Amino acid sequence: MFHYKRNQSLLGGAFTTAELIFYAIVRNIRSQHSNAVMAILINILQVVVVAGAFYLILSFMGTRIAKIRGEFILFLLSGVFLFLTHIKSVGAIAGVGDGNNPMTLHSPMTMMVMLAASALGTLYTQLVSILVILFVYSVAVSPLEIQEPGGAFAMLVLAWFTGCSVGLVLLALKPWFPNTVTILKNVYRRMNMVFSGKMFVGNALGGFMLTMFAWNPLFHVIDQCRGFVFRNYFPRNTSWEYALWVGIVLTMIGLLAEFYTRKHVSKSWEARR
Repeated sequence: MFHYKRNQSLLGGAFTTAELIFYAIVRNIRSQHSNAVMAILINILQVVVVAGAFYLILSFMGTRIAKIRGEFILFLLSGVFLFLTHIKSVGAIAGVGDGNNPMTLHSPMTMMVMLAASALGTLYTQLVSILVILFVYSVAVSPLEIQEPGGAFAMLVLAWFTGCSVGLVLLALKPWFPNTVTILKNVYRRMNMVFSGKMFVGNALGGFMLTMFAWNPLFHVIDQCRGFVFRNYFPRNTSWEYALWVGIVLTMIGLLAEFYTRKHVSKSWEARR
């Protein structure tokens, strides 16, 4: 009754996979709201609310905590944008599902396609939200000048990549320890509220305080991003290479663990949840 035509060439298979990922991305975005535009608008509203909350906090603490000569709103947004992109990537990948997901029962659909769609859908939503917010602020309030937009964008992608790698590890562990993974995901999110460094810069931290933040790749990414955003800030205590290598290592561990889990996962495991 149902017949799936298998491509005979590598190029045809690549186009089929790309088309499948595209439709999965659309489904992922529409899962937040039936209207894709409304889904993006809701995400923009979430970013604005979080940015407004941190703006009030920093206003009470004093803007001198930034220790950067430049536009204060850029200091705030550079931390909030990367923080939300990282956290949403972790949640999106960790929430994809396991080998028992009904979507994987269809022959063209695979777990890798679902992972790629979830990751790219999150990046697309966050990128559109960031561009809209920066455009509206530049037009309605005052123009924003970013010293090196290419480097700042690369740090945004790196924050997304490290978030996906952390989420991939949690996804692989989820069938084995479902309750523990849920707790770990919430703990990781709460810890990044403090240890991501979005409210201060790495150069302002002493030796003892630096050791409390240096483990977090998001802290390195945000601090390096501010080095690209501001002309007068040169991050000395952080490294984007560290975040990149952490992301690569976690991705390899997550993929190996996911392949192993899919070979052993059983439908009966859902009874433990």
